[in-house]
Amino acid sequence: MNREQRQALALAGVFQAATVVDQLARTGQYDSRAWETLIRATLETDPESFEAIYGFELDNLSVGIDTMKQLFDRSPASSEVMRYALSLLLLANKLHKDEAMLDRVGARLSRVQGQAQHFGPTHENVIASLGELYQDTLSTYRYRIVVNGDPSLLSSPMMPERVRAVLLAGIRFALLWRQQGGRRWQLVLMRGRIKRALAELRR
Repeated sequence: MNREQRQALALAGVFQAATVVDQLARTGQYDSRAWETLIRATLETDPESFEAIYGFELDNLSVGIDTMKQLFDRSPASSEVMRYALSLLLLANKLHKDEAMLDRVGARLSRVQGQAQHFGPTHENVIASLGELYQDTLSTYRYRIVVNGDPSLLSSPMMPERVRAVLLAGIRFALLWRQQGGRRWQLVLMRGRIKRALAELRR
């Protein structure tokens, strides 16, 4: 796997998180495989390889890959998913420059990992802790991600925690994208190369 392909897959993780957030906010439903991949990736802070982050299977990121292809093939100006994805990239950029906040997030994640080992990665206690982590750290920045959807769904039990946990997963993949050399301008100037990299991976 070359660098462009790793960048494309990391970006697919960002779009997968954006898509699942949109699904949760509008319908309360979500793709369970996409969801579990996002949560496991958030908890996997010391992977044995790049592929280990998303569980080695490309299909684990199929929601994000398909969303990217659809958005890149037409104007995304009115898309909530694109807005969430761009916001995640912006927020990750702020976090990348804030060493103190990075340390706080890392320390909290290590505690949540202990919970996940005991209860399992997608247990409600773990999701609640991930949601609280996001709220106590990234939500304190002046720039915040506003999630639009069904107000009754967004206020239902555990829904705020689920949404925040997925946003945290999006930040995890956005940071991974940066680590692989990804930059926001590439979304405008290098869409063709990103699409080609994804197509090569799925051959």
